Amino acid sequence: MSWGTELWDQFDNLEKHTQWGIDILEKYIKFVKERTEIELSYAKQLRNLSKKYQPKKNSKEEEEYRYTACKAFLSTLNEMNDYAGQHEVISENMTSQITVELARYVQELKQERKSHFHEGRKAQQHIETCWKQLESSKRRFERDCKEADRAQQYFEKMDADINVTKADVEKARQQAQVRHQMAEDSKADYSSILQKFNHEQHEYYHTHIPNIFQKIQEMEERRIGRIGESVKTYAELDRQVIPIIGKCLDGIVKAAESIDPKNDSQLVIEAYKSGFEPPGDIEFEDYTQPMKRTVSDNSLSNSRGEGKSELKFGGKSKGKLWPFIKKNKGATPEDFSNLPPEQRRKKLQQKVDELNKEIQKEMDQRDAITKMKDVYLKNPQMGDPASLDHKLAEVSQNMEKLRLEAQKFEAWLAEVEGRLPARGDQARRQSGMYDPQNPPAVNNCAQDRESPDGSYTEDQSQEGEVKVLATDFDDEFDDEEPLPAIGTCKALYTFEGQNEGTISVVEGETLYVIEEDKGDGWTRIRRSEDEEGYVPTSYVEVYLDKNAKDS
Repeated sequence: MSWGTELWDQFDNLEKHTQWGIDILEKYIKFVKERTEIELSYAKQLRNLSKKYQPKKNSKEEEEYRYTACKAFLSTLNEMNDYAGQHEVISENMTSQITVELARYVQELKQERKSHFHEGRKAQQHIETCWKQLESSKRRFERDCKEADRAQQYFEKMDADINVTKADVEKARQQAQVRHQMAEDSKADYSSILQKFNHEQHEYYHTHIPNIFQKIQEMEERRIGRIGESVKTYAELDRQVIPIIGKCLDGIVKAAESIDPKNDSQLVIEAYKSGFEPPGDIEFEDYTQPMKRTVSDNSLSNSRGEGKSELKFGGKSKGKLWPFIKKNKGATPEDFSNLPPEQRRKKLQQKVDELNKEIQKEMDQRDAITKMKDVYLKNPQMGDPASLDHKLAEVSQNMEKLRLEAQKFEAWLAEVEGRLPARGDQARRQSGMYDPQNPPAVNNCAQDRESPDGSYTEDQSQEGEVKVLATDFDDEFDDEEPLPAIGTCKALYTFEGQNEGTISVVEGETLYVIEEDKGDGWTRIRRSEDEEGYVPTSYVEVYLDKNAKDS
């Protein structure tokens, strides 16, 4: 099966067909190129998606990723990033091994095709020239034969005419002989050219054209084979990354299997555990007969004015409802005393760890400077040892400051963990029920107290602690005198005092102020002798007046 023998007369169709083959190859190249662009775009979108959901550094999101479920999600994001990388590999390999190679091959193919068809056209032109020569010699032979025949007839006519002179007859005979000789020459020339043409035609159809068409056939078969190889490469390049993509997917599955609900539940406990004991039962207070009132031993903390205010507010302890009251947002104390015990312990432990790391850094720096100083002492030409004394002194000062700071936080940590007596413990123990035979010792440590909104704050003065003790002491005897009014206030908005220790007010109502806002956002007011409590400072307009009288 050869194009040269089977398609010897289909030169134009073969030219169109081979051009179509090149167009198909270029279309395939364009297809692969667009595939590589899609792979790159897909990889970019996957990377952007992964980046979009990555936790921001030094943010609350980063803290959330200590949970196993969040860690699994983070692992999924990282695996998807690697997954995207494999699609980039597909794009790069297809570009280098298919589109670039085929583009180069197409150029070579076009040149080869052009050469073959140029050779075919040249052969065509040669045979056409031979054919024209043959036709020309044939027409010339035909013309000379006719001329010779006419000259012969004219001679015979002249020879038969008795009126024609002998000279005219001889002239006609000679003319006929000349024409006959020309006809013979044309015949010989035509015969020679005919033989030559037949030879050229045979060579053209049996040698030249078959050879040219065979080369074109081989060229076309190579093109088809090259497409087949490229299609196979197309699949193989995709297949090569499947194991790696499989590993990415295996990583996602492994991350999913690493999710531990119990562990996450425990982390929630560690994150939010306050360390407080649940409030105890509230004891019944019988107002029909005098009796010593007590406060539950499990009270979360001592409330300001706890003794007398409890009597006026129905004998309920604000401290017991502390977990359900909104915390006051204020400046965080250095010892984190505004936090519940367990959270405070965690914060203090973190601070101690940070300080220990800083101390270790300073120690490493000191050791490095000391070694450098020793080198300078042994080799004075390398530097002046005295120049490092200032740096050593500075490092030593920093270490001392950090050690003192660490000791301070370790002391607070030890206090929280129970290694040392907690500050104000005795006072807190005595706040529930005061024993006159064992009066509490008053010290200068800060007394933990609670704002009416439930936030943990600290009184730094001894006076605050004494005030709490005095209030508790008075509970054992007569009711203390009500606090004097220090001014008046007008309610700007209606406030429903539903939490313990608060009082409801109506917009426009005028009341007495008995205690200013201590920085916790609450003001203590009185409506009548038996009605007093706290309202948000932002809900009232206060008019302080030292001469105001209590009604």
